[in-house]
Amino acid sequence: MTSLSDIKIAIVDDEPSIVTMLQMVLRREGFHQLYAASNCVEALELAERIAPDIILLDIMLPDGSGLELCSKLREYGNPHILFLTAKASDLDVLRGFAMGGDDYITKPFNPLEVAARIQARIRRLEPEASTSSPAKRPDQGIYRFGRFTVNEAEGELIVEGNPVSCPAQVFQLLLHFCKHPGIVFSKTQLYDKVWGINGQGDDSTVMVHIRRIRERIEIDPGDPKLLVTVRGLGYKLVKESQER
Repeated sequence: MTSLSDIKIAIVDDEPSIVTMLQMVLRREGFHQLYAASNCVEALELAERIAPDIILLDIMLPDGSGLELCSKLREYGNPHILFLTAKASDLDVLRGFAMGGDDYITKPFNPLEVAARIQARIRRLEPEASTSSPAKRPDQGIYRFGRFTVNEAEGELIVEGNPVSCPAQVFQLLLHFCKHPGIVFSKTQLYDKVWGINGQGDDSTVMVHIRRIRERIEIDPGDPKLLVTVRGLGYKLVKESQER
């Protein structure tokens, strides 16, 4: 089991009071490897030096935009990036996810919610206990759906024989659909089951991640045939396309 004290968290914000508050709460929750940067330059230097597991990223920084910084930070491993920002319009949220963010919290926020989202993220990455489980079949954890395959153990998405880059949270959402083909999930259910924090979050979070999945697995993302919308109910991965 991953120890919280081993998780490296970088807080990128130019407001010292916010940094201090988050550090205090996160330390109290069991996180000890906490780092801070107040601008884009410092954030990149920090990411190169420590390769953080989690990045809490403000969008409005003194020397640039956190949105543009997001993709650059991904060059240093595959951190879970959670935007913290006062920009709360639907357009801002959509843009944040489009630029590679995994989660989004608007200011003012409850620091305990930030801690809860980080802990939920860590739980989602915990490997399942195997000491009392029977040996797995060689193909267990591999999900084949027509033109794409998901390999859970290797965290890999293959589309028409080619590996496709897939951000961690997008992969987790796709994996959830693969494990439950043909079942309709509402946005609230998906946020609860995949993000793991009792459905707290706005519709834009799920909508953007659905779009990012379709951009990877569909021939025409604008006319999806695999991950479809069930009007008024939610989304499902079409079972008929499965070849298992």
